[in-house]
Amino acid sequence: MSPVPDLPDNRSVPGAADGEAAPAPERPFPDEPPPFRLGSVSVARIPLRVERAGDYPPGLVPGAYPRDRYWLHALLLLLTFGTTTLVGAGHYASYLMDFRDAPLRPGWGLLVGGLWYSLSIMAILGAHEMGHYLACRYYGINATLPFFIPVPPPVLTGTLGAFIRIRQPIRSKRVLFDIGIAGPLAGFVVAVPALILGLSMSRVAALPPDFSGLSLGEPLLFKGAAWVMWGTIPEGYSLNLHPMGFAAWFGLLATALNLFPIGQLDGGHISYAVLGRRSSFITLGAIGAAVVLTFLSMSWLVWTLMLLAMLYFFGPHHPPTLDEHVPLDRVRLALALVALLVFVLSFTPAPIEPLDLVQR
Repeated sequence: MSPVPDLPDNRSVPGAADGEAAPAPERPFPDEPPPFRLGSVSVARIPLRVERAGDYPPGLVPGAYPRDRYWLHALLLLLTFGTTTLVGAGHYASYLMDFRDAPLRPGWGLLVGGLWYSLSIMAILGAHEMGHYLACRYYGINATLPFFIPVPPPVLTGTLGAFIRIRQPIRSKRVLFDIGIAGPLAGFVVAVPALILGLSMSRVAALPPDFSGLSLGEPLLFKGAAWVMWGTIPEGYSLNLHPMGFAAWFGLLATALNLFPIGQLDGGHISYAVLGRRSSFITLGAIGAAVVLTFLSMSWLVWTLMLLAMLYFFGPHHPPTLDEHVPLDRVRLALALVALLVFVLSFTPAPIEPLDLVQR
């Protein structure tokens, strides 16, 4: 680890007599940031005056911001495109079969049909992460391009999403809020038209008496749009979802998961920017809600374990900003309510359930 220079508070004060308490030194730089906390570890930050002057201590900054590995971003992008296209081909085959047990012959036609899913889901996830990335670029925050996470079949989604790495502390609640909310709103804006187009290409089909499969929990937005387009579906029938519709469904679910008001998730950044240190109580309440959801649907188990791991390693408190006590302006408070509305519209309490359990 590179040496970190002493902060002004640690320096001796000239003129203090022996045996007398030295007067508290005046902080010469009021913009001196507090230490950045990572779980139980306190890491000294580079003073703002040093950042502005470009007078970095030797070896401290060049090692902190490594060069982007563009080849890795491109490789993960291509791999995720491949896995989502393969998974999409399976969804397209299921769509063509209309719930019938009549497997189709593999061929290039199914792979081309898989593009309905892969291009849609990568557009949604890419818009989400580029929202974060472009907001970072706007504010001069050092961040990486998106890392996509490929997952091969038989995982239904072909990907676990994407993320960017922000490689320096964010000192302002306003900047933190803007970066945090940019991703979910950008992804949601792409997911809504994908949902409308996907539902318009779906169709209602009869369910065979012995049919078994998976039932997708419907977020409020999904349920409302399906009702507007298809009305009430009669007993014994189901909506045969087009692969683009499934991509929109997964995009809405990913948006809801990211808007959980917990720690380093987008919702955690928004919650901290609005509530300050009080957001720690929201974090604990949200993790408690995730534990309860696990008893409602086992599809929440992995997500809840990930949240508990985040709580263990990072703690319930969001890393502080310099202006923690300064409230946000009304426009951003209104946008926070928009983010809450997006969460409500995108959330489903039981994302995936076996169909036979749903019918009982």
